[in-house]
Parts: sequence; structure tokens; C-alpha cells
Amino acid sequence: MQRADPGVCQRFTLWAYQWMQTMLFAIEEINQNPVLLPNLTLGYLAFDSCLAESTTVGAALAMVTGQEAVVVSGGASCRGGPQVPVIIGDARSSGSIAVARTLGIFDIPMVSYFASCACLSDRRKYPSFFRTVPSDAFQAKELARLLRLLGWSWIGVLYGDDDYGRYGVQLLLQELQGSDVCVAFSQVIPKTHDPRRIRHIVETIRLSTAKVVVLFAIAEDALPLLKEVVRQNISDRQWIGSEGWVTSPGASSPENLPALVGTLGFALRKAHIPGLRAFLLRIRPSGSTTHPILRDFWETLFECSLEEGTDLRPRCTGLEDIQATPNDYSDVTQLDVSYNVYKAVYAVAHAIQDMLACQPGQGPLENGSCPSVDNVIPKQLLHYLERVNFTTPLGDVVNFDVNGDPPASYDLINWQVNDRGTAELVTVGQYDSSNPPDQRLQLDLDKVVWGGGWTDKVPVSVCSAPCAPGTWKALQKGKPVCCFDCIACPDGEISNKTGAIECTRCPEQFWSNDRRTQCILKKEEFLSFSEPLGIILTVLSISGAVLTTIVLLTFILHRDTPLVRANNSELSFLLLLSLILCFLCAMCFMGRPLAWSCMLRHTLFGISFVVCISCILSKTVVVLVAFRATLPGRNIMRYFGPVQQRLGICLCTLVQVLVCILWLTLDPPLPSQNSATVRSATVVLECAARSLAGFAALLGYIGLLATVCFLLAFFARRLPDNFNEAKFITFSMLIFCAVWIAFVPAYVSSPGKYTVAVEIFAILASSYGLLLCIFVPKCYVILFQSQKNTKKNMMGNNNKGQ
Repeated sequence: MQRADPGVCQRFTLWAYQWMQTMLFAIEEINQNPVLLPNLTLGYLAFDSCLAESTTVGAALAMVTGQEAVVVSGGASCRGGPQVPVIIGDARSSGSIAVARTLGIFDIPMVSYFASCACLSDRRKYPSFFRTVPSDAFQAKELARLLRLLGWSWIGVLYGDDDYGRYGVQLLLQELQGSDVCVAFSQVIPKTHDPRRIRHIVETIRLSTAKVVVLFAIAEDALPLLKEVVRQNISDRQWIGSEGWVTSPGASSPENLPALVGTLGFALRKAHIPGLRAFLLRIRPSGSTTHPILRDFWETLFECSLEEGTDLRPRCTGLEDIQATPNDYSDVTQLDVSYNVYKAVYAVAHAIQDMLACQPGQGPLENGSCPSVDNVIPKQLLHYLERVNFTTPLGDVVNFDVNGDPPASYDLINWQVNDRGTAELVTVGQYDSSNPPDQRLQLDLDKVVWGGGWTDKVPVSVCSAPCAPGTWKALQKGKPVCCFDCIACPDGEISNKTGAIECTRCPEQFWSNDRRTQCILKKEEFLSFSEPLGIILTVLSISGAVLTTIVLLTFILHRDTPLVRANNSELSFLLLLSLILCFLCAMCFMGRPLAWSCMLRHTLFGISFVVCISCILSKTVVVLVAFRATLPGRNIMRYFGPVQQRLGICLCTLVQVLVCILWLTLDPPLPSQNSATVRSATVVLECAARSLAGFAALLGYIGLLATVCFLLAFFARRLPDNFNEAKFITFSMLIFCAVWIAFVPAYVSSPGKYTVAVEIFAILASSYGLLLCIFVPKCYVILFQSQKNTKKNMMGNNNKGQ
């Protein structure tokens, strides 16, 4: 054992010395094994790398260039150049990379027990590198899966300034790409452990809203940072550790527990190696011949000096009891890295055993010859290391894949406090790459004690709380995708799951509920008989029909009176019948629109109003012609007798009937949904006119007749005699025209079912106008002023005129 450069090393690491002693234990165990490598003794060279790449490469070169004597088990020395066909180490990824690059070109194999950087799996760069520790590619992938599994979408990342930290975090971030996990901050721990820089990193942790911190570093880099975290009393974080530090005894010391309890991380599988503890405890310094590394170990462990007067420390006797003092060296409860050292030594031994078992003619050399074990050639040993496959004395299978990596297996470790107030590393889960994909990662949440004050439930670490159903995520400008605002879905769209990134539009016949979580059938809207407005219009319609019927009965009962006879009783009866139809047709516009009702309502409305206006027009013409016919030399009344009147009414009505027939034949009105209500919670059912030309012709013809009637009545309004009813027709036509002129803008601007209500109101208003203006004055005379219902009174004004 040698130290390559005594001036480089700054401090002695007890657990690293345990690793070296484990190698010696494995070598001694193999040399004493009568089955494995019989009649062959393994020797070794051991150098201290001092955690520096230059020292590590120098030590490796010293081993392979013959600068040191070979030390075999038992202390004997072999003269001549060293027989070092393989290197066990280095522990660090950076050191292993440096050595593998240097010695790889000479095909000298090396087997690392702790260098986990995924970059070392590159066979083109490192063709002779093997390891018994899993690649960080597995750890990074499972770390990302663990974060997603526990719902941590807002995390902080810390990593060491070396190949292990940089490559590990790079792989982690690659695994997190495209997921719902975002990085709130990312900080690198400097190798110099500058206090000011360390304080800045811890301040970043304290100010961040991320409650979960992933630390990917070796123990030497993690310890200074964790010490500052404890000093600043940051205890509200959940720490996630890599295998590089999560089982480090220094990190889980009692003084760190208040801040770091609940730490969760991946750790190498630990094992119990029988006999190792006794082997570790048997070493003793031997005076002046004590090896410098052993001297450093003893003085560091017992804080004393083996040489008198060298410093202010007390003198060591060399008889101190190692097991009496709790220390990292003699602690065999967490044999994870040491077990990898153990497997690495056995891998080399089994490769040499396979060389011994080679059968002539079946070997890897030219002509099938076998290599010689008297002088092991590194390149030949490399061939057998690639194919090694064995089971350790502890029952674990060891082999290497095409990249020199072993099967990956981890324990999930949780830091908990035991009854003694010290840290207990509890296994709460496992990962095994040999299992089926859905069974590789297993975690027992009931066993976990969480950090950050969330001891009884999984901590929450999110930038923004998940959006509830009915809302969608709107990213905040300039921030990661995990930071967003929850926006309510627009009308007609829904989101029925938590964290929706967009809302889904409801189908055409559906609409969103008030919470925007599901699509429901749209509420159908039409003017029904049961609603208040429908009831009012129905009452008005029936009342108008009843009132008109009463007037009709009144006229029938008094049909022989001068007033009824003078007002052309036949036309009056027909007019009243058509008014009854006008009132009743308003009810056809109410209720659910159906194909037959849509065609009936417009047809009945158009024809009944044309009959009504035609009767009024005929009465007006008769009044006007009757007065003109009384002038000397004029006898035109013979052209406007009852037959001609009936024929005129029929001709006027026939035109409207033809319009209706053409409309219903070519493009009839049918039930439809109002296109203006497509993006609405309700769908308005209506009768679509479809053919605007047909609807315009129907209304236009009624308007034409009403206009002609109004003009003729207006001209005849001042004709003498009580017989004249032209002035009443004028008022009725004035009301009729005013109602339908006002109907157009009201109809266009009314929403939904109120469009139909406006149309019904126009029908009823114009019908009431005709009834009240034309017939109420007559009924008043018939019923209450019967003395005026005489022929003399009817001709009163005419006599005065003569």
C-alpha cells in the first residue's frame, strides 16, 4: 500500500479505509478457498488517490509500469515488475474516467465499485471499464419516476461539480422533460466548498417555494452543504438523495436529524459479509514499521499521535480498542459500497478461474489456444471479465452487460429517528431492473416518515395548485409550465378531470353545466301554453274569439234591425267568422313546433287575415259606391251586389291560397333550431320560414289589401248619414297598419321565444283593433241605444243633406 503523493491528501476518510480493508478481506478469503483459484495466490497493490484525478492517474500508472513491488497476502514480496493485469477502482466517477481514458488504450481492465456515472457506459470511450455499482442512468430514471409518483411537480436540484453530479443531474433533467415536473432552481456545489458560495446556495433553498430538494452529489460535497442547512435551521424541506451520500454516516449524524429527518433516497443494496467485522478489528500499529496509511487511520480514529512530540495530541499506545469507539470504519450495518468492493474482487477471481478452466483448442487465442495464468495478460483477462457470470458466497449473481454494467438494484432508504435519538436508515422500498417494468420500483408509503414537517402525509411541492375540474391551465408568461393560472372553461365547454390543459367543447345538442364539469342536454325553449306568457296570450286569444262570437250572436239575433241590415249583414257575419279564426290562429303559434303546426300556423294566419281584410275592403267599397250611386245619372250599384261582393272576396282569398300552396309545395316552413342559440345553454325551437320570398309574399299581400282598404276608407270617412261606417273602418285600418309596421323591428330584435310572442301579439292586437273599432260602436247602439236603431235614424243625415 502506498500513497502516490503525500502532499496532496488533506484528510483521512474512515469509510474509504473500510473499503480497502474489504478488498484485502476478499483477497484473503479467496486465497484460502480450496475451490476458487487453487494453487494460485492473489496479490495486490494499494494506492491512496486522495480524491484527486492527477493522483489517481499517477497511482494507476505506477501500478502498471512496475514502479512498486508486489505485496501478496501474508506480507511476502515478489521481486521484479508488478503483475497488475486489472485495477479495482476508482471510487469516484471523475477518477475512473481519468484512469479509463489513460489505460483503456492498453486494454487494461478496471473494475470500479462506486463510479456510477452513466457516461462510463460508453464502450467506445471506455472499452475496458467494468463496475459492480449500477449506472446512474437507472437511478436518474427512477428518481424522475419517484417524483412523478409522489406528485412533486416543483423541485430544487443541487449537484456536485464533478462528473458524477453533472452527468447524474443531466440524466435526471432529461427524464423529466415532457413531464409535469419543473425545476424551481438548480445550483452546483463548488469543489472548493467556498463558505460564501455554500451560504448563497442555502439561501436560495430557503427563499424558494419548492419544498422538495434533490441532492445529487458524493458525500464529500454533500456534507458541507447539509451542515449549512442545519446551521440556518431550514427544516421545512423534503430531501431526496442519490446513493452517493444518502447512506453516508456523516450526513445522518444526530446533529443533522432535526433538519434532515425524513430524507428519502436510493441506496446501494447492503449485505452482511460474515467475518468482515472481525477482520476489520484485528489491525494494530506495529511501531516504527507501521505503514503510513495505517498510521493515519489510527491517529484519525483515536485523535492521538503514534510518534512522541510530533504535535499537541496525546500519545497513542497502539492498544486502543477500535470497537469501543463508534466510528464509520467498524460500522458494518450499511455494507453497500464495501459489498461492491467484495463483488469486484470476486469478479476478477472468477475471470482468472475461467482462464484456468480453458480447454486447449477452445480458447480465445489463435488456433483456440488458452492464455497462461503464470503471466496474466490484461487483454486476455478483459476477454474473460466480459463473460464472467457467477454467484457470490452471499448468493448474489454477478455479471456484466455489453457496456460493462451489472443489473441495477437499489434500496429506497428513509431517514428516521430511533428510540436512542439517532438516525435509523429504514428500507421502505426496492428497485430491481430484472423485474417486469411495472414491478421494478416498489415503495411502501406506510413505512415512510416524511420530511419538511409532513411526517404523517406526503409533502406537497407545487408551483401552482392543480386546476380543479371545470377549469384549465393557462401558463404564466415567462415561467415554467408548472406555474399556471386556473381559468374557468367558457360556456359550452367542460373539463372533467383535475389538471386539464384545455377544455372540451360539448356536442351540438349539449351544453356545459354550471360547474363546467359535464355536458348536459340543452334546455329546449319555445313558447309553451303552461308558462305565464303563454297563459296570458292564450287567455287573450280565447277571450277575443269568445268576444267575437258574442258579437256574432248579437248580430244574428238582431239581423232584422235597421243597423245590422244597413251594415251589410252578410259581410258582417263573414267578417266576424274570419276574426274568430284570426284570434284562434294565434294559438297555433304556441307549443312545440312540429312540421304540421309550422305549415298550419302561417297558412291559417295568412288566409284568415286576407278573408278579414277582403270583407272590410268589400264593405268599404260598397259604402263608397253607395254614396256615389245616389248622384243623378249614376247607377253603378248593380255592379256591386251581393254576388259581386262574394266573388271579390273569393278572388282576393284565392290569391293568398295560391301563395300558400306554392310556399308549402316548394319550400315549406319546418321546425328548426335558431342558429343564433347554437352557443347557448338553451336551444330555441322555432318554425323557420326558410323561403323568405314566400313569407314576404304572404305578409306583403295582406299589407297591400290593408293599405288599399285604409285609403278607400279614408276617402269615405266624411260621407254623410249615420249609415256610413267608413270612419270606423279608417280607425281600424289605421290601428292594423300601425301594429304591423311596429311588428317588423320588434320581431327582428326579439330574442328566442319572444319572437313568436311578438308575432302573436301583433295578430291579437290587430284583431282586437278590427273588432273594437268596427263592431263595438254598433253593439253599443243595438244593446244600449235601441231607440237609435231605426231606419229614420239611419237616414237622418241624408235627409238633412237633401
